[in-house]
Amino acid sequence: MDQRIYFRQLLSGRDFAVDDPIAQQMVNFVYAIGDRATGECVLVDPAYSAKELVEIVGADGMRVTGALATHYHPDHVGGSMMGFKLEGVRELLAEVSVKVHCNEAEIPWVKKVTELSDSDLVAHEGGDSLMVGDIKIEFVHTPGHTPGSQCFLVDGCLVSGDTLFLDGCGRTDLPGSDRGQMYDSLQRLAALPEDTIVYPGHKYHPMSSAAIGSVVQTNYAFKPRTKEQWVMMFGGGD
Repeated sequence: MDQRIYFRQLLSGRDFAVDDPIAQQMVNFVYAIGDRATGECVLVDPAYSAKELVEIVGADGMRVTGALATHYHPDHVGGSMMGFKLEGVRELLAEVSVKVHCNEAEIPWVKKVTELSDSDLVAHEGGDSLMVGDIKIEFVHTPGHTPGSQCFLVDGCLVSGDTLFLDGCGRTDLPGSDRGQMYDSLQRLAALPEDTIVYPGHKYHPMSSAAIGSVVQTNYAFKPRTKEQWVMMFGGGD
């Protein structure tokens, strides 16, 4: 990775929110991506402890200039889950005056879960990009887990949210999920250069990252050969 790129992978319940039992249980990864030369960075899926996340990157000499949402679920953007109210982007915006970047198909869901307004959000399509200083982050629309799930590409690294884990993929039995779309999204990611490093949304594997070429070879989500086989394996029709 280019030495100018600031890239941190932070594990909930270990690196921040260490006393939060939900953060410990959910093992979410939050990512900080930025430009060391300008001191600007964005936070990807900043849930559980917004102030603490701002302080962590601040200790590295970085300032938060935006937030990126892979999808609307509360363990990624905040909101109510399992009877608990989770911190997320709403609390982040109380700490820093920034925008939250979402896929356009995810905007209604994010607004409902977080109670943010249109003025707080920036809608994106797949293929869009965001410059953080001189660092380019590319947006990849990967519907399936949710309608507006998106991944982020930066310098050969893929922040994959809940679309792709090192073993398995995001659930497709939740509101807004679509098994056929998930298959198509996984095939899109499988076509990336083999040395692209996957950084998932949760630590569900002993490793925290791996090359996409290795993931495609070992991950059961890539075993079915056709969309029909995949849909059948992951629960039948939509």
